[in-house]
Amino acid sequence: MEILNEMKIILPSHSVNEGAARAAVSSFLIQADPTVEELSDIRTAVSEAVTNAIVHGYRGTMGNIEITVRLLENREIYIKIKDRGCGIADVKQAMEPLFTTAPEEERSGLGFSVMESFTDKLRVTSKGGKGTTVTMRKRLGGNGKC
Repeated sequence: MEILNEMKIILPSHSVNEGAARAAVSSFLIQADPTVEELSDIRTAVSEAVTNAIVHGYRGTMGNIEITVRLLENREIYIKIKDRGCGIADVKQAMEPLFTTAPEEERSGLGFSVMESFTDKLRVTSKGGKGTTVTMRKRLGGNGKC
């Protein structure tokens, strides 16, 4: 699939950068002329993925979060969010609704479910001690610019 445009950013895992990541992705995607609902869905999915990296991937430590966003032909959006944190021992279990590794922090355990509901495709890969990569795809409707 042809890449029409691409953005890559690296942010430190400070909690305030969750908002920065959401804003940067939104700003980049405006060129594709998404609907307000589509943009809101993507912003929420990005927010959940970045928050997971900060809270779970880098629990108590600092590291970088790498975000790649691509505008593909046929109005498809590709987003990859990668950390080099502690990783997920059991991805299948982590993707179950209400599962959380931080119940003491009153986490809902719905992050992956939210990402899945707001995108067309969600893929999560992880290795213990090496980090986690979340890849999301969403096709925009309508007759926008790309």
